[in-house]
Amino acid sequence: MKQENGVLVKEVENVKKTQRGVDMKQEHATQIQNVVKAVKAKNIQNVYFVACGGSMASLSLGEYFISKESDVPSFVYTSNEFIHRNPKLLGKDSLVILRSHSGTTPETVEAASFAAKKGALTVAISMETESPLCQASEHIVHYNYKDGSDAIDGEAGMFYTLIFEILNVLSPNEKYSRIVNQLSKLGGLIEKNTELFSEAANEFGKKYKRESIIYTMASGAYIHHAYSFTSCLLMEMLWIHSNAIHSGEYFHGPFEITDFDVPFLVIKGKGASRPLDERALDFVNKFSEKVEIVDVEMFNYDGIDDDLREYFGTALTSFVLRLYADGLSEHTGHPLSVRRYMWKMEY
Repeated sequence: MKQENGVLVKEVENVKKTQRGVDMKQEHATQIQNVVKAVKAKNIQNVYFVACGGSMASLSLGEYFISKESDVPSFVYTSNEFIHRNPKLLGKDSLVILRSHSGTTPETVEAASFAAKKGALTVAISMETESPLCQASEHIVHYNYKDGSDAIDGEAGMFYTLIFEILNVLSPNEKYSRIVNQLSKLGGLIEKNTELFSEAANEFGKKYKRESIIYTMASGAYIHHAYSFTSCLLMEMLWIHSNAIHSGEYFHGPFEITDFDVPFLVIKGKGASRPLDERALDFVNKFSEKVEIVDVEMFNYDGIDDDLREYFGTALTSFVLRLYADGLSEHTGHPLSVRRYMWKMEY
């Protein structure tokens, strides 16, 4: 009887967990729908993406696609500068999208209040719905984090759903609906690409574990991944000196530091700016013996329409690059969670 009770308890727990997942999906869908309705109800003339650090890098992908796909001006600001610069166009016809993982980043919370006072439509993206940022914003888009739920309800899934639903309002196109529908495959693609690149990432960590500096290089949407990898993973988490170099700017100063023993991690992107990466790679390969490439063309895109793969490449890149940071962490013995100053003192 005890065994039967144990089985019954486990079954009840599984049913509850499944129901929580269903409820969360519905809540997420409702949040996105509410934002879309609000955008439709306003005459949006410009879009601002406001955050700090890795959150700003993530939001920058939204700015890239809105600028590329619509005639609505869009801008990216680090939160504090957004307030101090006080953009002239910011007002009642503005959409301001803000992000903070915990929802507690003081500058971003203040930026939300600042935008609201200007009459802008504010949308907070966070894993914590009761956070100060969410409380300061008109609309909330919540994402699940490390709870085993499907990727569509995670950071990338929720953000991409939001951006392409908004794009379908600002500049309607049938492909945006296809992107949103095919985001259901994101979880499987993350798993496949994690498996595909895990060995290369581990070898990267083994090879570069003693390097004191590693440059990253990219262009287009992927420069934001290079910035995040450089700023958040290499410098913040691994204490490795770095700089994110735009492939198009490489020949306008940075290429002078290239030498046989200088390491580069190059993201060879998928899309219009790929020729910039190829040109930079042609040069850096001639003079450095320490060049590693993450080629987005080589990702697994099973089940994604050919004309949509460019959009999914940007969604998958952060997961692949995280493997490279994990590889360095493993072989340097430096946990990614270790900090000198962050969260330990006032600053």
